[in-house]
Amino acid sequence: MVPSWPHRPLSRRRALTAATGLAAGAALPALPLAGAAPATAASGTYTNPVIWQDFADIDVIRVGDTYYASASTMHYSPGAPVLRSYDLVNWEIAGHSVPVLDFGAKYDLNGGRGYVRGIWASSLAYRPSNRTFYWLGQIDFAKTYVYTATAAEGPWSRLTTIGTAYYDAGLLVDTDDTLYVAYGNTTINVAQLSPDGRTQVRTQQVFTTPSSVGTLEGSRFYKINGQYYIFLTRPANGQYILKSSGGPFGPYTMRQVLLDLRGPIPGGGVPHQGGLVQTRGGAWYYLAFVDAYPGGRMPALAPVTWTADGWPVVQLVNGAWGTTYPSPAVPAPPRQVTPMTGVDTFDGTTLAPRWEWNHNPDNTKWSTGNGLTLRTATVTNDLYWARNTLTHRIQGPTSTATVQLDHSAMRDGDRAGLALLRDSSAWIGLKRDGGVTRLVMVGGLTMDTNWNTTGTGTELASAPVSGGRIWLRAGADIRPGAPRTGTFSYSTDGTTFTRLGPDFTLGNDWRFFMGYRFALFNHATQALGGAVRVTRFELSTP
Repeated sequence: MVPSWPHRPLSRRRALTAATGLAAGAALPALPLAGAAPATAASGTYTNPVIWQDFADIDVIRVGDTYYASASTMHYSPGAPVLRSYDLVNWEIAGHSVPVLDFGAKYDLNGGRGYVRGIWASSLAYRPSNRTFYWLGQIDFAKTYVYTATAAEGPWSRLTTIGTAYYDAGLLVDTDDTLYVAYGNTTINVAQLSPDGRTQVRTQQVFTTPSSVGTLEGSRFYKINGQYYIFLTRPANGQYILKSSGGPFGPYTMRQVLLDLRGPIPGGGVPHQGGLVQTRGGAWYYLAFVDAYPGGRMPALAPVTWTADGWPVVQLVNGAWGTTYPSPAVPAPPRQVTPMTGVDTFDGTTLAPRWEWNHNPDNTKWSTGNGLTLRTATVTNDLYWARNTLTHRIQGPTSTATVQLDHSAMRDGDRAGLALLRDSSAWIGLKRDGGVTRLVMVGGLTMDTNWNTTGTGTELASAPVSGGRIWLRAGADIRPGAPRTGTFSYSTDGTTFTRLGPDFTLGNDWRFFMGYRFALFNHATQALGGAVRVTRFELSTP
């Protein structure tokens, strides 16, 4: 492994204890018969990662000719984004399965903070009998929540709460419509749910990971050719699979799928913790993620074949997960997906699904239409405690976020701007004190591994401001093998930009799990009442 990525077969449960997904869906059709014709001829190639944004612990399913995936979002709200694709390569964000993190006051930044808690590896499934999508995930090792929707974009609503915490769960809709859940860390269990999916009927341990393997988690549950499979990850460098011919409760035998496999991102980790999915034409694919900090965990796609005795084999290129492969053979898409980059002028009545708040927002303190208005929602000198910080994933390998900001309604003590946000952060923006507004670059915002603030920031550069409008820009190089540089600049006309402050080195410690994000913020240090308006946001790549 490269020095920038520590070798760490360590579960998130163990990491958090020390410090303080993917294709589970309906039973899958049989393996393709020899000579089966594809849906359409493949054309060209695709390049990994297929999404160079932070979408981890992916669960992927196909419904008709459309593919859907879900991902972890930890403390960001809304949670559990639902991605949509027609070819497994080009993806858009359709919506979120968890509309609000209503799991306790800490997710509101009210007396506590939910950093690195919340939405972990969860499961997305589709139930043909009632034409309904299901999302299932455990929160804080305490309870499991199930949400449903009849369309991927929502609206999603909570179906039930289950007292058993299904850690890293995979949901299976069997061919007889029975709902099963595979879950656990090292000790793997299978639960059966009631026909309505609201309660647990039974649960049983089905497998204990050999000590020679270590930790297995991240269950994905399938039924293929009448056999049951549980797909498991060895964090963060391996993938294993269990197979049972005796039913969902086993007995299971284990086989290694991959271990210490070179990935497609230079300086990044081993592709793992993903899911299997089959095209209508019969081809199989594995959609995994690659640890690639500081940007996060990036989805990568590889074709899969099967042995004669029913075990999956990832197709490699020169002994590694390929950087390029032939494009999947799928029907022509009905439309082009919505890009994850580009311009947002916040003209609608709701935010586009590419946006997620840092913890739940105070919905009385923001609005859209003719720009995004952020009214101060918290009095604090700590950005990590400030509500209504709105985040956007960074596009790799390098990208730039530019915002046009109207700051004429700021009040004394207010702080507003554009941040590179993670457990080590920096920002460019505005400070208003004593009736004077100044442009500043601030670094040194830090948290420890218990996610307590250890630094609220130090002003590293400043410039005078005139008028009520300014353009702010943050650039980020999130290649894990690169210098990991963040830069800040500003403009008074939207055309000519001037650097402000030194380079910011993006941290690449994996323990925060989520990658860096661009973040729009406005908080008070004296009293509420001020506001800023973001009239334009643009995420661009070179």
